[in-house]
Amino acid sequence: MSHVSGLLRVMVDHDADELVLRLGSPPAFTRSGLPVKLFMRPMGPDRHGQVVKELLDDERRMLLAGQGEIAYEREDEIGRVLVEVKNPSSPRIRLTRLRATTEAEPEPEPSPEPSPAAAAPPALRLVAPASDPEVAAERSALPPVSTGPREVPTALRALLDHAAERGASDLHLATGEPAVLRVDGRLLQLGDAVPDVDGMLAALLDGEGMGRLASGGSVDRALALPSGHRFRLAAYRCDQGLAVALRVLRRAAPELGSLHLPPSLDELVGFSHGLVLVVGPTGSGKSTTLAALARRALERRQGVLVTLEDPIEYTFPQVGGALVRQREIGRHVPDFATGLRDALREDPDLMLVGEMRDPESIQLALTAAETGHLVFASLHSRSATSAVERIVDSYPPERQRQIRVQLADALRAVVSQRLLARRDGPGRIPAVEVLRVNRAAAALIRDGKTPQLVSVIQTGGAEGMITLERSLDELVRAGRVHARVARTATEDGHA
Repeated sequence: MSHVSGLLRVMVDHDADELVLRLGSPPAFTRSGLPVKLFMRPMGPDRHGQVVKELLDDERRMLLAGQGEIAYEREDEIGRVLVEVKNPSSPRIRLTRLRATTEAEPEPEPSPEPSPAAAAPPALRLVAPASDPEVAAERSALPPVSTGPREVPTALRALLDHAAERGASDLHLATGEPAVLRVDGRLLQLGDAVPDVDGMLAALLDGEGMGRLASGGSVDRALALPSGHRFRLAAYRCDQGLAVALRVLRRAAPELGSLHLPPSLDELVGFSHGLVLVVGPTGSGKSTTLAALARRALERRQGVLVTLEDPIEYTFPQVGGALVRQREIGRHVPDFATGLRDALREDPDLMLVGEMRDPESIQLALTAAETGHLVFASLHSRSATSAVERIVDSYPPERQRQIRVQLADALRAVVSQRLLARRDGPGRIPAVEVLRVNRAAAALIRDGKTPQLVSVIQTGGAEGMITLERSLDELVRAGRVHARVARTATEDGHA
C-alpha cells in the first residue's frame, strides 16, 4: 500500500473528511472542521518526500513551481479525493474526501466546438486564492478575517445594529450572560442572557474557525450587515465558555478638524517624507486619528495612499486625482511585514500602517520613511518617550545603536493620546501629548537620552508641541473634562 493510500485509509477509519500534511508536523485530520486527535509521528523528509512524489507527476510539479499552488481530483480506494498542494520549496498538502451526492448531476447541454481554454484537462485546475476563502486561509498562518457568504444570525444582527445605533464602541457576548455594550468607555448591560452564543458562532464560522476555538485558539473575523454597519469579531474561550468581543467599525475616515485635536496636528501632514507615530493604550482612538491624518494628507497631496490594517476600519472619500489602496491583514496579505515589503513596490506617496507589531515591521516602516514616503503608523505605548524606548528595546542590544540613528533621522512626530469622558455632554474627548522631532530631540534619540525628551516637549510650544499635563489643564479650564478625570489620566500617563 502506498503512503498516500495508507493515510487515506486512516482518514476513513476515523471518519475524518480532511487531512493536512506538512514537513516536520504530524498528519492533521479533521472531522467537520474539528480536529481528530490521533497520535502519529511527524512527517520526516523521506516520508514527506515520498507522499509528494506519489501525488505530483512531472507536469504537476511544473505547474506547482510556476504557479505556487495547484489542485486536482484523484480517484483512490476510498473514492474521490481533492488534492491541494502549495509552496513548491516545502509542499503543504491538503486531502479532502469528496462525498458522493444522492442526487444525480444533470447532464451538460451539448455545446458547439469547445474553445482552447475549455479543452484544458479539468483535473489540473489552478487554485484561485481570492475566490477560495479556505485556501486563502491555509496560505496564511493568520486566521482569515472575512465571513464570506455566511449570513449573520437574526438575533446577533439585532444586537449589532443596536450597538451601532447607540454609538457603542464594542459589544461583548458570552455563554449564559447578558450582552454588554461599551458606550463612551462605560460598560452597559442589556437585558437577559443571550441565548446560544455557541450557535451564533457556529453559524458564522467555517469548520476551520470552529476547530481553532475547540483547540483553545481564538478567531478574528470581519462582519458586514445589510444595514451597512461593519464590525471586527474576536471569538475566544474563557471560564464562562465561548466569549465574543465585537468592535464597531466606522464608515468614512473623519475630518481631522472634527476630532477636537490640537490645530498643530494639521502641520504633520505637510512632511514630504518620514514617520509620524500615533500611540496610546487600547481604545484610545489611535486608528481614528491615523485615518483622519491620512485623509487630510490625501486632500493636501492627492497622491497614492496604501494602507495596511487589521481589519480595514475606515473608507476614504474620493479626493481629486488621489488613489487609495486598502489591504487587510489575513485577507489581502498575510502580515504587516509582508504588506510593507509589497508596498515599497506599489508606488505609494503615503502609507498608513495600522500597527507596528515586531522588529521586522518597524524596520520596514523606517525604511519606507527614509526612502521618500510619508508613513503614518500606530504603536501601543503610553507616551512619546516610551514609544521611542519601545521601538529601540524591541531589538537586541547589538542593533539598538543603529535603530536609534535610523529613528532619529526618520521620525517626524509622536502623538500620544487617550480618550476621556466629557463633562459638558455625552461622548469622549482626546487629551494629547505631541512631540515634534527637531534637532534637539533627534540628538537625544541618537544618544540614547530618551527621558530628556520630556524637556524638549515642555519648551517646544512654539513648534506645536504640547505636554499631556497642559492638554488636560486646558480641557479642565474649558469645562470639558472633570478635574478628577484629568488627575487620573495624568497618573496613568506617568505609569
